[in-house]
Amino acid sequence: MFRSVGIRNLFLAPFCIWAGVFIFVPLIFIAWYGVTNADGNFSLENLEMIFQTEFFRSLEVSVILALVSTIVCLILAYPLCLILVERAKSAGLIITLLFVLPLWMNTLLSTMAWQTILEKNGILNQLLRFFSLPDFTLINTSAAVVIGMIYNYLPYMVLPLYVALSKIDLSVIEAAKDLGASTWKTFYKIILPLSLPGAISGVTMVFIPALTTFAISALLGGGKLLLIGNVIEQEFTFEYDWHLGSALSIVLMIFIVVNMIITLAFDNSHEETSD
Repeated sequence: MFRSVGIRNLFLAPFCIWAGVFIFVPLIFIAWYGVTNADGNFSLENLEMIFQTEFFRSLEVSVILALVSTIVCLILAYPLCLILVERAKSAGLIITLLFVLPLWMNTLLSTMAWQTILEKNGILNQLLRFFSLPDFTLINTSAAVVIGMIYNYLPYMVLPLYVALSKIDLSVIEAAKDLGASTWKTFYKIILPLSLPGAISGVTMVFIPALTTFAISALLGGGKLLLIGNVIEQEFTFEYDWHLGSALSIVLMIFIVVNMIITLAFDNSHEETSD
């Protein structure tokens, strides 16, 4: 027994070293820079900067767009995953593979592809002109950023939700239908509660990267829409103000931690209900 524990600890050591060097040490540096000033003295001035209009507005827009993207991904993922579950395994795997493919593509490349589609003389407007329809300008708008987020992060919603739905016993759904339950009632009373853990995991996996993104908003927003991720990136790379950039990062991490706490609370309540 003690030997097996020692072997497990031996295999665990490389991960602990990696996590310490690349996760905990950077977090310590961010926390240090965030609560100190240029002279190295303790100060909360940088954290208070989040309440300035420009920074608070960027954070507000980031939260709103992240919520919109997460909700749309959830709405799109549910019917898709239900279809995948009902399909034969071979067809389901092929369709699932099509949604996983974007994960294998570089995010910058896929976002630049959407930039080509949505720009003024892009593929979308060329198609509209072909049918003698008026141009539709989406590039450099919040809608374009949301489209980019949905495209890049939808697979993160589909995968956990598909796994959760595939574990549901189809005989339970068939029994509900035999007892006269409508499609909506079957979904609300059976499918939704049983698939809630997958939905919560998907929401977390979409909301966090959507909240922290800066590449998608930079390419599809054209610099006109500054999210909090863009502001932090500019503070580090252009302004070279590591103290302010770290302080804003701490504020962003607080939102992430709150999201994870809410997710954990939902998981615990669901487990207690199921027990």
